Amino acid sequence: MAHFYLSDQVTGAGVGDRLLLAGDEGRHAALVARMRVGERTTVGDGRGRVATAEATAVSKDTVELEVVDLVETPEPRPRITLVQALAKGGRDELAIQAATELGVAAVAPWQAARSVTRWEGRKADTGAARWAGIVREASKQAMRPWAAIGLPLMSTADVVALARDTTTVVLDPDAAVRLADAVAAEVRDLVLVVGPEGGIAPDELERLTAVGATAARMGPTVLRTSTAGPAALAALATTLNLWP
Repeated sequence: MAHFYLSDQVTGAGVGDRLLLAGDEGRHAALVARMRVGERTTVGDGRGRVATAEATAVSKDTVELEVVDLVETPEPRPRITLVQALAKGGRDELAIQAATELGVAAVAPWQAARSVTRWEGRKADTGAARWAGIVREASKQAMRPWAAIGLPLMSTADVVALARDTTTVVLDPDAAVRLADAVAAEVRDLVLVVGPEGGIAPDELERLTAVGATAARMGPTVLRTSTAGPAALAALATTLNLWP
């Protein structure tokens, strides 16, 4: 097996059907993965359907494939959304990449009060698009049957509205409740909120807990914003059966 590519062609494909990797995917398969005729790879649609396919023709920027097997994987539960505050120095991008590899279903950039990095005007759209690309590539690298998605930039009001409708845990090193005690094993949808370098502002934390969010700590140390989200996912992996 070479690599995992995301392709809508897989959604309606059957055994024996042909697939075509073109554009960036085709160039990557041909030039980076160096696929050759007769080699096999996995090709997924990002929504649970994964085909094992054999290369039948290879050019410099396309690879033609024939489907030899198909597998359907149910969407994992719980469905976890990481709300990651914008951070400087690329730490926020490190966080979402690792969180995607660990199984988060969606990632939302958050313009928190203490975020040093600011996305304003057109930068909100370009920044969100960049994050979506990082999440997509991380999903491919991790060979996930269900790809994670990148959401638009959220304000604190948006995060509060999300917390009102979904089980939400705000990571806070000063919280009285442990993360392990804040999340029930049977939860179906979960939002994890991670603040910026300076932490979540008191009024933001108050607004979130007022609508039902739970502030929770992970341990005796204070983690970087790039570490907190992935560490929380790893800590919850056994409790929530994230890695069956």
